[in-house]
Amino acid sequence: MNFVVVGVQWGDEGKGKLIDFLSDKVDITVRYQGGNNAGHTVVVNEEEYIFHLLPSAILHQQKVCVIGNGVVIDPRALIQEIRDLKKRRISVKTNQLKISGNAHVVMPYHRILDGLRESKRYNKIGTTGRGIGPCYADKINRCGIRMIDLMNARVFQSKLEDNLREKNEIFKKVFRHPEYSFEDIYHEYLRFGKILKPYVCDTALYLNDMIDQKKTVLFEGAQGTFLDIDFGTYPFVTSSNSTVGGVCPGSGVAPTKIDKAIAVVKAYTTRVGEGPFPTEFPAKFMDTFRLKGKEFGATTGRARRCGWFDSVLVRYALMINGVSELAIMKLDVLDGMKKIKICTSYKYRGRVVKDFPSDFDVLRRAKPVYEEMDGWDAPSKGVKTFHDLPLKAKMYVRRLEDLLKVRIGYISTGSKRDETIVLPEA
Repeated sequence: MNFVVVGVQWGDEGKGKLIDFLSDKVDITVRYQGGNNAGHTVVVNEEEYIFHLLPSAILHQQKVCVIGNGVVIDPRALIQEIRDLKKRRISVKTNQLKISGNAHVVMPYHRILDGLRESKRYNKIGTTGRGIGPCYADKINRCGIRMIDLMNARVFQSKLEDNLREKNEIFKKVFRHPEYSFEDIYHEYLRFGKILKPYVCDTALYLNDMIDQKKTVLFEGAQGTFLDIDFGTYPFVTSSNSTVGGVCPGSGVAPTKIDKAIAVVKAYTTRVGEGPFPTEFPAKFMDTFRLKGKEFGATTGRARRCGWFDSVLVRYALMINGVSELAIMKLDVLDGMKKIKICTSYKYRGRVVKDFPSDFDVLRRAKPVYEEMDGWDAPSKGVKTFHDLPLKAKMYVRRLEDLLKVRIGYISTGSKRDETIVLPEA
């Protein structure tokens, strides 16, 4: 069976842990979009690993990990991730990691443009400043540089010269910023190409061949549905399709070869950066809750905004992604709370809104309508069976299942691999 794991909030749902948990049961894990603006955290034997470009399954050394053509790759960051693992005595072998030659490369001028454009905006979008948006823009503008180009000095030279002619004019005339040197970038990125060359191949050919051989594949999304360039809370979104819809163009695998989608949600809601957030906590409670949940971004360290579970938001995301199974993460963070709220609809100018609004102004001004439930005093932390969860925690989970109309298959009760409840199918 081939399946997708996708976030259905604003990212940071805990996909890294679930992917690490599930990847033990598959042959290949594929990252299909995004760049090193994403961060997946995995805890194994008390050790924490944070991945930005490498698929979370890389810790299972007998499994194959693929970085698909839909990902934009900062080669410096990728090489550093590989070297950081080596320092921890985990070797990333060439038969374990495969990188698409068609994946586009994040260049130094992309990172600078990202920051300069954000500095000029009246309404900041909260970019990570990693150059992801400008790199995808070059891809769409058909002037991007791909991984395969770094392995051909002549092609790379031609493309880089073309890009710098344009980019240096922008730096000089629009931003009053120093120009980039061709020689510095050219030689540095050729060196990156030589280091990564053993991993680079046609990953679409590889994946389809493996699927034909009945190998099982897990497709790993970065960010979350409401950061999707088409269906997210635009313009406060990422620059790729972080929904299930991004799998096919981001990997070269046809939709007919994908069997199901598993959605990942937190037992509450968070988002990083700017943008509307109807169920956001008041500032004082936010600070306390954030510390309890360790809600700080894995990529930037930025404090995450936190709020109650929003079933309006999640219901829409489940529809968009065609989800058949749900994983609820970080249930233990709600331990000890006297009351817990679930948003079941919005109110806007006196009327009830039951469906997620695409109108930015409606979403920004909408007030959540809450259903309140009793919290639980006994800890759910580390519990490994549904039966052993506190009664009120079980009631909360079942209420979410009822509101969302999707079966809950997994519940995370802590950051470790084994702090995961697997619910049997009915």
